[in-house]
Amino acid sequence: MKQYYFYILASDKVGTLYVGVTSDLKRRVVEHKGKTLEGFTKQYDVDSLVYFEVYDDPENAILREKRVKKWNRSWKIDLIQKSNPDWTDLYDTL
Repeated sequence: MKQYYFYILASDKVGTLYVGVTSDLKRRVVEHKGKTLEGFTKQYDVDSLVYFEVYDDPENAILREKRVKKWNRSWKIDLIQKSNPDWTDLYDTL
């Protein structure tokens, strides 16, 4: 069964945040880390995977992304810190 991911990247601990969704989290994080695509994460050096959730369907992953993008910054920080208080890059755990 295919999986979909809602994820949050950070530039550093409590740094610039990026919220995204993908069907291939490893590949997508490699793209962010390698600065291979122009855009926000390249411009602001946002490449540390600090939070993610797994979904069985794209609609729920996209819905989660849209909801969290509307959150204020402190709510996003709280979400990250509940499961990753040290803001460890989770890429190596994938």
